[in-house]
Amino acid sequence: MIADIAFYLFSGVMLLCALMVIGARNPVHSVLFLIAAFFNAAALFLLLGAEFLAMILLVVYVGAVAVLFLFVVMMLDIDFAALRRGFMTYLPVGALVGLLLLSELALAMGAWISVGSAGGVRAQPTPDGVTNTEALGRILYTDYVFFFQIAGLVLLVAMIGAIVLTLRHRPGVRRQSISAQVNRDPAKAIENLDVKPGEGVS
Repeated sequence: MIADIAFYLFSGVMLLCALMVIGARNPVHSVLFLIAAFFNAAALFLLLGAEFLAMILLVVYVGAVAVLFLFVVMMLDIDFAALRRGFMTYLPVGALVGLLLLSELALAMGAWISVGSAGGVRAQPTPDGVTNTEALGRILYTDYVFFFQIAGLVLLVAMIGAIVLTLRHRPGVRRQSISAQVNRDPAKAIENLDVKPGEGVS
């Protein structure tokens, strides 16, 4: 009973936040409602026993993507009035995509209900006594360890490429030289001057 109440509570709040994401006039408020929707979705994942997906949702989407959206919206000078004027132009395409996604969700839900009502056995995501995170770890680091390492290598190359592309050596700009700082002579680091009265810089 408590789990059912929690499920409907989190679902209702998540749907309300999702509606406010597209209905709020202030873009900063939209991003904040998006973060709230992510939190409620993570709570639903916890209720379903998918704690790994819940933590990934909080760490990746709330901790990185949503915060990045918030900083971009706050820092960029975007003419939101011009964006709203073109809303009706893309409304038919958006409505078509939304109906397509809704029909796919309805088909998936109908198939899931029909299997249960027909007495079929639904596939268990994890074996008995094994948590969701442990099962994913076993698969990632045994069967798909090569692809996991390749994905990490691709991300590393992308990070190095972004640093190289944005690094600019401009003439006349002083840069830090760690070797010169470490190997400097203490006697030359400070210069003592005997300034006579009246010879100082005014």
